[in-house]
Amino acid sequence: MTEAQKPMLRTRRVALLGAIIAGTLAIGAGGYWLGASRSPAGAESQAGREIAYWYDPMLPNERYPGPGRSSMGMELIPRYADEISSDASVRIEPGVVQNLGVRLASVESAPLTRSVRAAGVLAFNERNLAVVQARAGGFVERGYGRVVGDVVSAGSPIVDVRMPEWTAAQAEYLALRQAGGDLALAARQRLAMLGMPASLIERIEREGRPRPVTTITAPVAGAITALDIRPGMTIMQGAPLATINAMSPVWLIASLPQADAGVAERGGRVVARVPAYPGESFAGRIETVLPSADAATRTIEVRVALSNSDMRLRPGMTAEVELAAARAETALVVPAEAVIQTGRRTVVIVALEDNRFAPTEVELGRRADDRIEIRSGLVEGQRVVASGQFLIDSEASLSGALQRLETSAQGQPGQVGATHEAQGRIAALDGANISIAHGAVTSLNWPAMTMQFRLRDEALARGLRTGDAVSFRFRQDGQTYIVTEIEKTGARP
Repeated sequence: MTEAQKPMLRTRRVALLGAIIAGTLAIGAGGYWLGASRSPAGAESQAGREIAYWYDPMLPNERYPGPGRSSMGMELIPRYADEISSDASVRIEPGVVQNLGVRLASVESAPLTRSVRAAGVLAFNERNLAVVQARAGGFVERGYGRVVGDVVSAGSPIVDVRMPEWTAAQAEYLALRQAGGDLALAARQRLAMLGMPASLIERIEREGRPRPVTTITAPVAGAITALDIRPGMTIMQGAPLATINAMSPVWLIASLPQADAGVAERGGRVVARVPAYPGESFAGRIETVLPSADAATRTIEVRVALSNSDMRLRPGMTAEVELAAARAETALVVPAEAVIQTGRRTVVIVALEDNRFAPTEVELGRRADDRIEIRSGLVEGQRVVASGQFLIDSEASLSGALQRLETSAQGQPGQVGATHEAQGRIAALDGANISIAHGAVTSLNWPAMTMQFRLRDEALARGLRTGDAVSFRFRQDGQTYIVTEIEKTGARP
């Protein structure tokens, strides 16, 4: 390359670089105008719909006068004025309802039997308990090998006891019996008063000789739970010899939380399931509801009698108990999943005409399985949202339906137009529109949030800047909140 050609090459390189830079700037400008044409403001002008405010779906309580980013850095989207209803309801397009998976259920009148589940333990039925005592002093001659835990039938021998007092009385009766008369009758009555069973007296009369050794038998069938005798022991009159508990029926003792005590009524149906017999259930009725609650656990004990003729149910076993009230009452019911409990009140989402949904406060009653009683707030035939209601609840919060429900629930019509005070920090300022991140407003029962207000006079904004801490007064005018006084209390940090 000659020296004359080098300056020409440098000139061409500079021209090419300038063309590239100009093209880049043109592309950037075109992209900017293309993005501007696709911005929400452009969409507003094409649709011809008025934008009421801008919001972040993740922070529905924050409202802004124009597009931008929220406090979380999310892109704001518009809320159109025709989407805001004056009543406590929200309109959702049918396609959106279908995408949300909304399922409706009817408010119906139906018999409602409340039932609860609890844990229980099997125990001996103390109504069928027998205590065997010595009716006279004596000596144990035979014990029949009985031990605690043996199951015996009625009339089974437990112990043989030699009773000298009984033997003397028997001999005296047999001697007087030969003479007959009142003395013989008195002697026989004395045997009964000493505690001899009628079967023993008849045997003495039949055999004609005393029985120095008496066999004490089990008065009932059941399990021996206590045995205090051994062969060779000396026993005193009235000493307990054995305790026998009947095995059928057995008690099922269930402990219920005090909140479920209303279900426990005598005669109520009970179904018990024992882990030892999977797949089987045992039915019974509530026999007794104890009159006092356990002071430590605050539970109510319920005794249920269960038939145990085959003696498969053994005291000490655990069971899962399902108790139902003794009688069913007709009530308005909805699916339990349709109820939203906010902590301060209970709400359901009612489906109205024209694809509108309204949050409605209700008062709950009894619950049975997956249904719950509605005492007030709904009427039979209405439809409520059974699934997807939390998404509709979120949409209702965006449109202010729940806030209007709060206001109507307070029953204070004079609140509209009243003046309220608050403190906060300016989030955005655009002419007469001002967004303030304010603290809780006790007079309106509002939590802390960021929302849009309108200045009564644009002159009130003189000297104010975004980020300033302010104290202000405002009043409600329809769906708009008007700032009547505002004062800067601190500059932005």
